[in-house]
Amino acid sequence: MDQQPVIDTHQHLWDLDLLELPWLELPGMDVLRHSFRMADYQAATRNCPIAKTVYMEVNVHPDLHPKEARYVLDLCTQPDNPMSGAVIGGQPGEASFGKYLEEFLGNPFLKGVRSVLHDPDRPRGMCLRPQFKQNVQLLGEHDLSFDLCMRPAEIQDAVELVDACPDTRFIVDHCGNMSVQPDQQDARADWESGMRQMAEREQVMCKISGIVATATAGTWEPADLKQNIDFCLETFGEDRVFFGGDWPVCTLTATFETWYEALQWIVQDRSEAFQRKLFHDNAEAFYRL
Repeated sequence: MDQQPVIDTHQHLWDLDLLELPWLELPGMDVLRHSFRMADYQAATRNCPIAKTVYMEVNVHPDLHPKEARYVLDLCTQPDNPMSGAVIGGQPGEASFGKYLEEFLGNPFLKGVRSVLHDPDRPRGMCLRPQFKQNVQLLGEHDLSFDLCMRPAEIQDAVELVDACPDTRFIVDHCGNMSVQPDQQDARADWESGMRQMAEREQVMCKISGIVATATAGTWEPADLKQNIDFCLETFGEDRVFFGGDWPVCTLTATFETWYEALQWIVQDRSEAFQRKLFHDNAEAFYRL
């Protein structure tokens, strides 16, 4: 297959001289406890045909959301890198969210907001509180999207959030975070049901990303990821899926390149048009890059 251009819709960077990421203190994060800057990303992706990227917020200390947003929106203006848009961090559950957003509204590189919902300190149902819903509705008023990064058993909650925000576009990150480990399948029925319901809602996209981080480092094979990815591709269809690298989080188990090649292998029998949509066209249209 020819190397078609790729849009990476889930590009993380963090400079620990500028930002503080509390979750890096969690067990098992040793390989991520240093800075990952644009030059590192470009080195990691040098053998992949990356045309453009969309930055994804990195769950910094909430006090640093404005600093992170300014940092990445500035990177988008620089001609020496592929970053073409940014999804910034924020706290829709807070009354101050609208005020925080004001500084960045109108910036052509601002594409959306994410607030990670699966951290240990974030209880189930957090995204269903009235303030949270109201602020996600506000995103829709400004044509900004909201990324859903949550526990696989809680996708059902996202259905209720989506229904409360009919004018906001949503992305389910990381295939809904369903593990590929055989002994971690308790949530599978809830995940499948939730994902099917999400797919019934036309303003929801599914990001094919992150899933490799649940595989077994050193021994995983592309086939280990295939069942979950095929389920997402078939459930959402060829027009509502796109690729995300999730670098450097993917390096817990894989290089950017091995993850990208694994996904290419999984979709090798699908049409060229399907593959072009997955790796490039759908993201370009959704984010208006």
